[in-house]
Amino acid sequence: MEKIRCEWCLKDDLYKDYHDSVWGVPVHDDTLLFEFLNLEGAQAGLSWYTVLKKKENYKKAFANWDAKKIARFSDKKIAKLLQDPGIIRNRLKVNAVVTNAKAFLKIQKEFGSFDKYIWQFVDYKTIVNHWKSMEEVPAKTPESDRMSKQLKKDGFKFVGSTICYAYMQAVGMVDDHMAYCWRRQEGCWGKSSMPIL
Repeated sequence: MEKIRCEWCLKDDLYKDYHDSVWGVPVHDDTLLFEFLNLEGAQAGLSWYTVLKKKENYKKAFANWDAKKIARFSDKKIAKLLQDPGIIRNRLKVNAVVTNAKAFLKIQKEFGSFDKYIWQFVDYKTIVNHWKSMEEVPAKTPESDRMSKQLKKDGFKFVGSTICYAYMQAVGMVDDHMAYCWRRQEGCWGKSSMPIL
């Protein structure tokens, strides 16, 4: 019997798998949190589906999301990335990943982990919403506004409030599965970690 899912993911199996095993599950691994922050930034002006299809290419292009390596990317390396058809070849977005890597390392040093820093915006627990239709889901919230403001202050790029809210949904800081969705009924937000993608 077909599972009842949030309607945004019904396009194909790639989207359904992402919805079923990743979206809304709390992430506390720094590397994964860093990866998602940059992937969400990459979708600015585009769709998440476009980025999702290129996810593995991004991992390869950006040194398995090793922030220390990315922070040392040279102009030559960036120029090479801008020729890579496997990622979104936007100079501002590619440069932003390098800028974000430097900011991320600074935060890790200051807070002990990026996890500790980023989860403060939801008081270290998942906000569980109870939407009955997609129309009810906001594009941003006071929490994403605060996160965006602080991330920008701390040197991050492509972290507007709407991007931050999509990020919060992706990494389980917010559970926006519809009330009728099988993931909501199973209670995926109660899990403390997510599978390695």
